[in-house]
Amino acid sequence: MEQTLSSIQSSLVEEISSSKNEPQWLKEYRKNSLSIYNELPAEVSPLYGKYTDAKRMDPEMVSLSINSNSKLPDFLSKRVEEVKKENGLIQVGTNIISTNLSDELKSKGVVISSIDDALQQHQELIEKTIKSSNSNEDKYTALNNAAFNSGLFVYIPKNQIIDEPIHLFSCLSDDGLSTISRNIIIVEDNAKANLVQELYSPQNGKQQAYLELLNTSIGANSSLDVTSLQMMDQSSINFSTRSSHLAQDSKINWYLGLFGAMLSRYRIDYHLNGTGAVATDSEVVFGNNEQSFDLNTIVNHNEQSTEGKVVEKSILKNKSKSLFKGMIKINENAAHSNSFLSGRSILLDKDAKSDAIPGLEILTNDVKATHSASVAQMDEEQLFYLGTRCLSKPEAERIIVEGFLEPMSRSMSYQVRAWIAYLIESKWEGKELSINNDEQLKALVEVEETRYNENAEIEQHYKYR
Repeated sequence: MEQTLSSIQSSLVEEISSSKNEPQWLKEYRKNSLSIYNELPAEVSPLYGKYTDAKRMDPEMVSLSINSNSKLPDFLSKRVEEVKKENGLIQVGTNIISTNLSDELKSKGVVISSIDDALQQHQELIEKTIKSSNSNEDKYTALNNAAFNSGLFVYIPKNQIIDEPIHLFSCLSDDGLSTISRNIIIVEDNAKANLVQELYSPQNGKQQAYLELLNTSIGANSSLDVTSLQMMDQSSINFSTRSSHLAQDSKINWYLGLFGAMLSRYRIDYHLNGTGAVATDSEVVFGNNEQSFDLNTIVNHNEQSTEGKVVEKSILKNKSKSLFKGMIKINENAAHSNSFLSGRSILLDKDAKSDAIPGLEILTNDVKATHSASVAQMDEEQLFYLGTRCLSKPEAERIIVEGFLEPMSRSMSYQVRAWIAYLIESKWEGKELSINNDEQLKALVEVEETRYNENAEIEQHYKYR
């Protein structure tokens, strides 16, 4: 059965659930979520309603089905061969076509699987996580809870330190069908992990969507680093709703790079539920043509001495648009908390547009909280100065953009900085967006490894004497 988003009915939801032999509680949960989806507006808050571009997703064009084609687009064959050698999972459309996990990690109890397999083997964990998601919060949260037709599960058990990255690779299918993916990441107490998420799509004449609902749970004294890079074709739609729950003394570092898709809409919630929990969120947006980016990041301080830092930076060319909606919420029990929120945009063309709506909601005393936003065009004096140094205008703009991103990049790993630099360069030059580990990318990593090393000059001096 195939239905468009505009005509989605309970029959499709029931068929998805029956085909996967899901338990009764999940069938009921799907039905309830579908009724909520049909009632909620695209934007719950009236403050954001006049700014959002969510209506650019045409429900008549977004098609859903139980299964999609599992054939991988040719332009990703090289990257998939690289990813297959690493620990991780490859998703094409609604299909999980490959999982790879070393024997060492298997023996430690690490799990990487499809959401369907996880429902059979870890039902208690999955049920608890899915039921914790409140469909009333957001229209597209309700849609995902009702009609997810794919998904992935990552589980890091207690006391396990996983240094090598786990790759989560997702690409839309080439048959025009959309994917609704229910993703769950659980890191138990005293553990550490590093995840890399890559999102792609083939060129397609009609709107094709990757709709994601991602729940992350981090146990006490644990640490999770996540890098999400969205490199989808500009005919595609990408909606993502993410919720992270942090226990005592846990940390999450999330790096988000949005480069592709016609419309990207992200809602990101951090719930700092334990004393000493820390969330660091770094977001980079690079838009051109008529791309639109809609980001809503919320940091909920629920216990004392928690820390949050959100930094969003947008680079916008042509007629592209960005909307940054940020909120710090410090609740009654969260004294001694510290939170920072910043949204900044640089406009490279007169038709580019950016709106920023940061906010604070503080319900207790003895806290530190600050927020800021700025939108500006290129400084003509800076362009003129660089022009006097024999740089063309495009070269000067690129140097200014590099300086604009520099403070944020210092908090990233060498690899992530190299990926971001590589994607910005590719987009600037109109190349296909991907992060194959070719010689150019390896050279960028080498540059980043020495970029902030004050002893690098001395080391190189002795190396080449």
